[in-house]
Amino acid sequence: MKRIILTGGGTAGHVTPNMALVPSLREAGYDIHYIGSYNGMERKLIEEIGIPYHGISSGKLRRYFDVKNFSDPFKVLKGYGEASHLIKKLKPDIVFSKGGFVTVPVVLAAKRRKVPVIIHESDITPGLANKLSIPAATKVCCNFPETLAHLPADKAVLSGSPIRKELFSGSKEEGLRICGFDDSKPVLMAMGGSLGAVAINNALRNNLDALLEQFQIIHLCGKGNYDHSLEDKKGYKQFEYAKKELTHLFAATDLIISRAGANAICELLALKKPNILIPLPATQSRGDQLLNAASFEKSGYSYVLQEEEMTDDTLLKAVRYVYDEREEYIQTLKESKLNDSIAIIMDLIKKYSK
Repeated sequence: MKRIILTGGGTAGHVTPNMALVPSLREAGYDIHYIGSYNGMERKLIEEIGIPYHGISSGKLRRYFDVKNFSDPFKVLKGYGEASHLIKKLKPDIVFSKGGFVTVPVVLAAKRRKVPVIIHESDITPGLANKLSIPAATKVCCNFPETLAHLPADKAVLSGSPIRKELFSGSKEEGLRICGFDDSKPVLMAMGGSLGAVAINNALRNNLDALLEQFQIIHLCGKGNYDHSLEDKKGYKQFEYAKKELTHLFAATDLIISRAGANAICELLALKKPNILIPLPATQSRGDQLLNAASFEKSGYSYVLQEEEMTDDTLLKAVRYVYDEREEYIQTLKESKLNDSIAIIMDLIKKYSK
């Protein structure tokens, strides 16, 4: 039996694509292990799906001054030693890394132990952790055509992002039932992600009455952002966070407003949902969402509204425009070549497993 080590951590975006590969890996007969940080959010997610989890020391690598910059390199060195020991013990045939700082010692240790490594980069330009890991990689998968210019030509593979199969299993009827909606009006979903939800929340709620004239609204508002004064608003349903019910909510949705995190927008692409992207501005990020959104807009997958340009009027105009043009957006989304990522990545895993 072939053995694979999956690694990735720090955010859900570094874990859920790994989880999306698990059913195919199991079907192909791989023995799966996971290396993450001692107590990172990835531990709970991975243990819940029954995969052996191995924690290592993890330090963050920063481009800016922080007192922790003096201690974290020692954590990374410790993590490298622990990862090297685990790889020697587990003897994997291949490592698949989704990124995050915990992956750097794992990838470097795999290289030292002569274990092939496949990396996946979600954003248009590689983050610092993946930049450090790419020289040790066998192949580097990516989501966007623009990313190929930032990767070694002999390693780069345009794959798209692995999407969980259960995301496609939702029921529109169940989604409407959960929200207390009917089929008299289309459904608009707004979600702000784990960062920067406030701007989208405020814009949506400022326009709530006008939007409710045309739509029923599902609002994934983020932890701590629930507005109890709107609980009884007809046609409006708030969730701080949606888990098991999310597939049904997606199935019931006709149009989505979202931030432009790479994994989120790749899910919108896979679900073929017309969407409006409001990327995090450069003042709140390294600019990756701006690039992601620009790529999707160029490909015709999304309408982009910059946060700095978002007003009550521009948001309403964007929503009405995209809904009117929804069939054209859906057709373009259907024609995307990035909808078979799991098959592409599984072919690479099988090919390079030693």
